[in-house]
Amino acid sequence: MTGSIGRVETQFFTFGSHDAPFVMMCGSILSEVTLAYETYGNLNAEASNAVLVFHALTGSQHAAGFNPEVPGVGERWTEDNHVGWWDGFIGPGKPIDTDRYFVVCANYLGGCYGSTGPTSINPETGKPYGSSFPNVCFADMVDSQLKLLEHLGIEKLHAVAAGSTGGVMALSLATRYPDKVNVVIPFASGVKTTALQRIHNYEQINAIQTDPAFNGGDYYEGPGPVDGLSLARMISHKTFVSLKSLQLRARDEVLDIDDGAGFYDLTHPLESYMRHQGDKFVKRFDANSYLRIMHAWQTYDLVAEAGVEDLSELFVACKHQRYMVFTIDSDVCFYPDEQQEMVRYLELADVPYRWITVHSDKGHDSFLVEPELYAPHLVATLEGY
Repeated sequence: MTGSIGRVETQFFTFGSHDAPFVMMCGSILSEVTLAYETYGNLNAEASNAVLVFHALTGSQHAAGFNPEVPGVGERWTEDNHVGWWDGFIGPGKPIDTDRYFVVCANYLGGCYGSTGPTSINPETGKPYGSSFPNVCFADMVDSQLKLLEHLGIEKLHAVAAGSTGGVMALSLATRYPDKVNVVIPFASGVKTTALQRIHNYEQINAIQTDPAFNGGDYYEGPGPVDGLSLARMISHKTFVSLKSLQLRARDEVLDIDDGAGFYDLTHPLESYMRHQGDKFVKRFDANSYLRIMHAWQTYDLVAEAGVEDLSELFVACKHQRYMVFTIDSDVCFYPDEQQEMVRYLELADVPYRWITVHSDKGHDSFLVEPELYAPHLVATLEGY
């Protein structure tokens, strides 16, 4: 399988120095930052056709096409990563048409797919950052990618499009730098961290940190918190996929897994399916990176970051922008009432928007796997409806 645009390669952009470090919102400093990124299509002479795509929680810079390896990532770049995670959306003739648009996608700062993060070598020690890597907020991730856009010669985006926590970052960019983007397209996202999200996130953080192999985050010379990260994935996965889809995906037989953890043996295909998801995930992701992204989600505060008094003022500076808000009716990660709240604040600020509810039985993951349900509205929005 070659993906919608054939073979692609990850590129790398490095910025910062001891004299001009990257200063994060929490006050932490990185003297040098590298971002792993990919681009698709061509930037026009006016640099006016750029579309920035943020990946979701555990995605990567590889949004489209086929990429079998990324330098420095090693075994974490498993077969599941080889075809772009939004390959059905990006490419010639696709909803985000690379014959018309120049698409940019970068791995988060703090990630584990080539961008500077806990697995990166700390130039001060010659060893992976591990526990010494600072906490990162979504605004820091956005700010680092604005450095990349500047490097690419892009002063203003035609659009930013993203789902889930990527949608959160799209809102951060749009409200903190309203003059940097014209069209904002959040899929299945929200303007704040809900109580249920906070609980689910804390469960995952606790699962990783209480694994004895976590070793305070300095585990790179050992096996690492495999059990804790696997459990964290199981906790999160049930919010990404609807119960109906879970039941359909679960295999007909119970996997014979004996981990010596206790008396209980797997008794149902759903248990086997969830265990499989957890075990598969630990092969492709880093626990420290996962914790940094969880922390960013837990501390997500658009109001404070945008410097406004409350959510009713959040979009006041965005009147020139156009929004396309997507809701998924079966979503139990970012529930439909979260987009309803977003739209209410857009209305208060008199910001032009369209709001579409997608009817799907696939839950939150619909925005990744069902491009046909979004395509007409996405195309119309990008073209200016």
